[in-house]
Amino acid sequence: MGSISDRELLEMARKAAMFAYSPYSGFSVGAAILSREGAVFTGCNVENASFGLTVCAERVALFRGVAEGYTEYEVLALWAPEPVWPCGACLQCLAEFAPHIKIIRQGEKDELEEIQLKELLTSAFFLNRR
Repeated sequence: MGSISDRELLEMARKAAMFAYSPYSGFSVGAAILSREGAVFTGCNVENASFGLTVCAERVALFRGVAEGYTEYEVLALWAPEPVWPCGACLQCLAEFAPHIKIIRQGEKDELEEIQLKELLTSAFFLNRR
């Protein structure tokens, strides 16, 4: 995983949550994703009045990394006031680039949990990619 610890990734996710645009839910989420090469990309949720256009923090972070040329990831850190796991859309996007990714989460009460993507998304949709 390189020199970045899970705690450091969670702190980056916490800071990213401060930039969330969440006027409808009032629930800010931050994410930090670590590439195999050691690059980190952060994201926050961005809501929209047309709720289907809202983008989760996980996908913002992942897509920022892909836009910079990174396509393999090792760890995703999530921070929210109450701990959350990625939604189904985020899990499927993660499966495209990181089928073996570790996901860690934390909330305001400092509880830290971790799980493997394959435990949350047991039947990902693939087109013979991996």
